[in-house]
Amino acid sequence: MPEPATALVPLPRLHAVGKLSRPTLVLLVLGALALISILCFMTLGAKGSWSFILPFRGRKLLALCLVAYSVSVSTVLFQTVTNNRILTPSIMGFDALYVLVTTATLFFLGAGALTSIDSQMQFLVQVVLMVVFSGLLFRWLFLGEERSMTLLVLVGIVFGILFRSLSQFIQRMLDPNAFQVLQDSFFASFATVDTTLLAVATAIAALISLVAWRLGHTFDVLALGRAHAINLGVDYKRTVILILMLISVLVAVSTALVGPITFFGLLVATLAHSLTGNSRHRYILPAAVFLAITCLVGGQTILERVFAFDTALSIIIEFFGGVVFIYLVLRRAAR
Repeated sequence: MPEPATALVPLPRLHAVGKLSRPTLVLLVLGALALISILCFMTLGAKGSWSFILPFRGRKLLALCLVAYSVSVSTVLFQTVTNNRILTPSIMGFDALYVLVTTATLFFLGAGALTSIDSQMQFLVQVVLMVVFSGLLFRWLFLGEERSMTLLVLVGIVFGILFRSLSQFIQRMLDPNAFQVLQDSFFASFATVDTTLLAVATAIAALISLVAWRLGHTFDVLALGRAHAINLGVDYKRTVILILMLISVLVAVSTALVGPITFFGLLVATLAHSLTGNSRHRYILPAAVFLAITCLVGGQTILERVFAFDTALSIIIEFFGGVVFIYLVLRRAAR
């Protein structure tokens, strides 16, 4: 008798089980490196009571992670809306605005103002000024349909030059002692972060992240360009203005916490694109954040425990970031 017919059930592809895609594998590796950096920062060289060490280093660790998160996310999103991987938010003059606000504060209120005025008040004033400046600029640029992102970048460069010129003019009228106090606040410092600002800065970053999460479905579409985004149903003008405002707040938070950082965002964003080999923001954003945490926390750990503060982390980061910037410019020119 013939055997009864049996349904042909395809066997599962066993070789696909456990196989991870390149972006996922990269994220796992970068996440592990970030976690190792955090553990080393919290434990290496620890002497004394853990009840003192953990809160003391924990506040500093939170500040470093907050700066890393703000710089990396703001840079990736800015490159998305501008559709250019060379540009960073600092090109809009935020660093120069920070210098101008600090210089004007010292000039009009005296050298003791930077230390006597409540740090949280200074922080909120700097954030508000930067956000108001960017809000007015973005609203004017996007008021008419004929204005483009190129005009946004050019106007940002002009404002940056204006702010730097005003700062230099005011600095020439300062006495040497006040000028020395001013110079100390112009260099990004990851070792002396004001931990009293962590609560308000963390709350602001959390609120921005919530808004950005709700806009996350538009990031990949915006990366395709304005025409494609509009054709796919994205309210381009409204969405881009909102994202740029979010970027402004994140840049203001990081700048007010540690000072101007020019090329750090470019460094981590470029490495995130290169390592993941993928342009989807679900991979790029966490990769950039993990890289930024590894660079800041791991770098600060090495400087503190190995080199005993013989150099500044910001100098090393800006050097490598500047090298990456020059490489990107030369590569684009070669095309």
